[in-house]
Amino acid sequence: MTETARPPLRRVAVLIPTYNERDTLPVVVRRVRQLVPEVDVVVLDDNSPDGTGAVADALAAEDAQVHVLHRAGKEGLGAAYLAGFRWALDAGYDAVVEMDADGSHRPEHLPTLLAAAEDADAVIGSRWIRGGSVVNWPLHRKALSVGGNLYVRLLLGMPVHDATAGYRVYRAEALRTMGLDDVASQGYCFQTDLTWRAVKAGLTVVEVPITFVEREVGQSKMSRDIMTESLRLITAWGVRHRAHQVRDLVGSREPRWHSL
Repeated sequence: MTETARPPLRRVAVLIPTYNERDTLPVVVRRVRQLVPEVDVVVLDDNSPDGTGAVADALAAEDAQVHVLHRAGKEGLGAAYLAGFRWALDAGYDAVVEMDADGSHRPEHLPTLLAAAEDADAVIGSRWIRGGSVVNWPLHRKALSVGGNLYVRLLLGMPVHDATAGYRVYRAEALRTMGLDDVASQGYCFQTDLTWRAVKAGLTVVEVPITFVEREVGQSKMSRDIMTESLRLITAWGVRHRAHQVRDLVGSREPRWHSL
């Protein structure tokens, strides 16, 4: 069956959540605007103590295609992106991009991700498919990411190699289809949550290889609490998913009695 052609992506919002990234944010924003000048940039600042919000305001003052959403405080990656999604959907954008402010997501990959989104509902910049890679990660971080993604694939049965990746594109209609009102995950598990929702909704999800570069300035936001949340939620989703499969299998094998 031939798939219906998707409408072109005329208006794209690049969402960049920030918390204490005043040094790296200007570099990332300017590179995005230089490489893909047609997109708008939306900075989602969680009231950074280091003044990142003021830096973002200065960038917006000199470029009409840069916008800033100031949030009351640090509420987690998921909450920041959900606020950005709502803003972009209300403003009539055709697609949104998730991108880190620390330089780990190279703006040079953005044209490729957007090109892939012309024929997909969601595009993931993947570290763990052929052509993807990571730079400046110690062995234990690689093992954690690869092992975590393998756990997700086996437990949920998702045909995605990098469900935890944070560099991605969603079409606006895909976000509406996925149902975001009951998203509870707030840390990095948020990415797996959205991937799982997209797959369950029958959306077309594609992976594009990227080179992920670990931040050289500041500290990683990965923590034990974030890892614990991810393990707990993914395990719960997987148990429910497999339980549904077992019930469906048992139900399909039950005898059917017909009265004469």
